[in-house]
Amino acid sequence: MGCCESSLLRETHPEKDTNAQGTTQQSRSPPPGGAEPAQGGIPVFSGFSLSELRAATSNFSSEFIVSESGEKAPNWVYRGRLKNGSWIAVKKFSKIAWPDPKQFVDEAGSVGKLRHKRLANLIGYCCEGDERLLVAEYMPNDTLAKHLFH
Repeated sequence: MGCCESSLLRETHPEKDTNAQGTTQQSRSPPPGGAEPAQGGIPVFSGFSLSELRAATSNFSSEFIVSESGEKAPNWVYRGRLKNGSWIAVKKFSKIAWPDPKQFVDEAGSVGKLRHKRLANLIGYCCEGDERLLVAEYMPNDTLAKHLFH
């Protein structure tokens, strides 16, 4: 299946650059504590505090776990709700997975620049002490892996 792109349908946003695949890269720094929708309804990428994410996930309660994986470096995904009412998915890694905090922040920021309305976008991160967390838009109805392989 092929695809084509028309410049007639493309919106222009001075603060964003859109590539041929339809992904958008933010060219400005978002405000902290994010998850506020940018133009187009996709939340901007930002840093979160550990206390914000603890509050959103009921202190990482086992009742909020939606996925567990990783043999060498275990990680858990929690469902949560921010104070502004937005549902989020918080992926919590062990420090073993990301021992270097600078590398974690750099890689999270790189992935966080990729935006598309048809993806569960990465909207933030938290790197406090030994904690390494990624924050994404929450999508209900299980994971893609569950739908494909179970």
